[in-house]
Amino acid sequence: MNKKELEKLKNEVLKRELPKHIAITMDGNGRWAKKRFLPRTAGHREGVKTLRKIVEVCGDIGIKHLTVFAFSTENWKRPDGEVSYLLKLLREFLKKDLNTLHKNNVKINIWGNISEFDSGTREEIKKAIKKTEGNTKLQLNLALNYGGRSDIVKACKNISMKVKLGELDIEQINEDMFNSYLYSENQPEPELLIRTGGDYRLSNFLLYQSAYTELWFTDVYWPAFNEEIFYRAILDYYKVDRRFGDIQ
Repeated sequence: MNKKELEKLKNEVLKRELPKHIAITMDGNGRWAKKRFLPRTAGHREGVKTLRKIVEVCGDIGIKHLTVFAFSTENWKRPDGEVSYLLKLLREFLKKDLNTLHKNNVKINIWGNISEFDSGTREEIKKAIKKTEGNTKLQLNLALNYGGRSDIVKACKNISMKVKLGELDIEQINEDMFNSYLYSENQPEPELLIRTGGDYRLSNFLLYQSAYTELWFTDVYWPAFNEEIFYRAILDYYKVDRRFGDIQ
């Protein structure tokens, strides 16, 4: 697609109200590399370039919240060398891109338990959060050591402790209050969740928050994902009649 055609597609996207929150499962880095007879690490590095571009596009068109599944609780099962490389890429991304993200008014949030990361990775994460905490254009939520089940269990434990200490009455517990104990806290639920790589499942991502999220799947591996495909996903979202259980 040439530049003129891409601009036309972008204008089509901007004709209607944009989703406030888009989530992405960035899958297929390793398979992208394998098809090219490259090491899996090459796919992960290329995937960071794609992330950088999609963050830029979201800021450009006015998406307010972008959540990306960057490192799951299950990713620890991968070979030690691959895990180390993924964390190295995370540190590089936060170091090299932080000034640009800050300049572009992007706020970085972390969803997940980062206490299990090494001290160097935790330090870079804390620096990024601190530097961008006042930014308002785009909230970039990096799901790191995140799992939907552990997110729900964490909320249950924290609420139970409040009840046990007498700080909360059980009758006060409702969906809105429960949501405030999740990593997503009071951010809007994602209207659109994009998964690359050809698999058709949530894979323990945003289980509670995705109750009414529109799911959009593509066989394209994440390193090959681009601005055009992103726009087409949003245009497909526009076609859906979101009834939330009503007949309308």
